[in-house]
Amino acid sequence: MTTAHGRATVGTEDLSRLTAIHTLGPTGTNLEKAAHHWFAERDRPGAVVLHAEVEHGLDAMRFDGSEAILACAVYPRLHDLVFSNLHRLVMVDSFLLDTHHMVLAGRTADTPLSAIVTHPAPSCLVSARGPISYASSNSQAAALCAAGRYDACVTTGPAARAAGLTVVEDFGPVPMVFTLHLGIPYGEAPRTAPPHRSRAAADRDEA
Repeated sequence: MTTAHGRATVGTEDLSRLTAIHTLGPTGTNLEKAAHHWFAERDRPGAVVLHAEVEHGLDAMRFDGSEAILACAVYPRLHDLVFSNLHRLVMVDSFLLDTHHMVLAGRTADTPLSAIVTHPAPSCLVSARGPISYASSNSQAAALCAAGRYDACVTTGPAARAAGLTVVEDFGPVPMVFTLHLGIPYGEAPRTAPPHRSRAAADRDEA
């Protein structure tokens, strides 16, 4: 199967072999939710494997069409994931799904906001509130806050509850695009697309 520009793609039927999705942990991340959603929507079992960084999945996954990495449109290093792995990953699916409720949470309701930890992606939600430090995920931000390393954190509702934190402000769920990247054998990566030619140019050639 090829696109209109002649680029090879993976057909939907090939995804029937997908049995494991690697994505960002620890448990409570939006990416974990989306990975489980992908399998549930297809009414099929599948393993969701969580890593400290999305890219860590590359060291653990199989590249035989049976495993994939799940990222999202606001993942800060999505471009690196795609373009640094053209020889072994192919983007095969994307879908829209609400995130968990994104919240600002602390150890108490009246927690100070002098030191906030957040994943880089939602950091603008609190950029005007004080100094910001970065964590590898929303769930990791909650764990660091609960451990007393920071006063407050931006995290997901489930991660805040799991860490015993109190919600200071609820930003609500965010409609998000998630991207699925299938691991393929070396040498079977899609070939480079030819230069784009407009429909008008093609029509002139055919005339």
